[in-house]
Amino acid sequence: MTIDTLAKTDAPPALMEITARPPAVFVRGEGSWLIDDSGKRYLDFVQGWAVNCLGHCPPALQAALQRQASTLMNCSPAYYNAPMLKLAEALTGHSGLDQVFFANSGAEANEGAIKLARKWGSLYRGGAYEIITTVGGFHGRTLATMSASGKAQWQDLFEPKVPGFAKVPFNDLDAVKAAINERTVAVMVEPIQGEAGVIPADDDYLTGLRELTAAQGILLILDEIQTGMGRTGRLFHYQHIDLLPDIMTLGKGLGGGVPLAALLARADVCCFAHGDQGGTFNGNPLMTAVGSAVLETVADPAFLRQVVRTGDYLAGQLRQLSERHGQGEVRGRGLLLALELTVPNAPAVAAAAFDRGLLINAPRPTSLRFMPALTVDEADVDHMIDVLDRAISDVA
Repeated sequence: MTIDTLAKTDAPPALMEITARPPAVFVRGEGSWLIDDSGKRYLDFVQGWAVNCLGHCPPALQAALQRQASTLMNCSPAYYNAPMLKLAEALTGHSGLDQVFFANSGAEANEGAIKLARKWGSLYRGGAYEIITTVGGFHGRTLATMSASGKAQWQDLFEPKVPGFAKVPFNDLDAVKAAINERTVAVMVEPIQGEAGVIPADDDYLTGLRELTAAQGILLILDEIQTGMGRTGRLFHYQHIDLLPDIMTLGKGLGGGVPLAALLARADVCCFAHGDQGGTFNGNPLMTAVGSAVLETVADPAFLRQVVRTGDYLAGQLRQLSERHGQGEVRGRGLLLALELTVPNAPAVAAAAFDRGLLINAPRPTSLRFMPALTVDEADVDHMIDVLDRAISDVA
């Protein structure tokens, strides 16, 4: 089936049906904008679920791909390559963690974090293997990361799941304390629960988790797949509160649009033996060259200050919009924000916005999520607010 017929008929494409997709077929991207095969332009405040941190087709990433594609695109992960080493050194230098394992997706990085924690527990905590996670958490779509997640819709899906995950309420330090036992090896948490509707962890809660896990001799794993790489105005979210996890995972924005993720850990936690962990494409030079180009841009303090300014502006405009329409709170940090609606019509609002040329996400029936490029400007924010204003009115 051609692009033309896909866009213009009801016949199903040769793709598995895994989500409801609108009929538009996107053919080009430019910064904060997507263009479909009819030439219609859409302002993109989803950006691949916070993936395209520099927007669509940024020149820096195009140049990195072209340069690397002309020299070396892939070699076995059994060998070193120069871009792999460069990005690993930069990530450890910026994060304060010691070693990196590269992966292709956030789920794969989180799967590696689970394996690393369990291996560490088998060696240093008497075989402990249980990981405490949170209700509403989202860590990926492999069997282990789905088992770790606290997404209600997955409760009975793909049974039997991987055992060894104790789930507690989010932002409840006492619940974590009560769940720790001799089998506990780690606590794994997102600094902001994105799929739950952009629910931030309290800073005191994260600080308490660090103190609690250190006192109990267990690991703190921060899933920064969505919050990392400048999304919240710091390179990594934990830098807002000056703590250091034992393990951190990155994805999404790390590749800026290409499949790249990373598992970082303290040296004394890195206990994989040869053969325990690997992957055919992990750390390949083409993707890690792009990751270096992303990191060089995003780590600039001036760039991060601009993310904070634009995030504050977006939050302020959303609050004014919410007040006009009698809607709920605006929450989040930096350029990862949500608007809470007073009735469960968020999917309908997102659909109405799409019809008007705006891409936003409805992770929950009462929540709209905003994940624009970190390079978005105030004019694009104003345009988004104008379209969303009309979309809310359409649905109301």
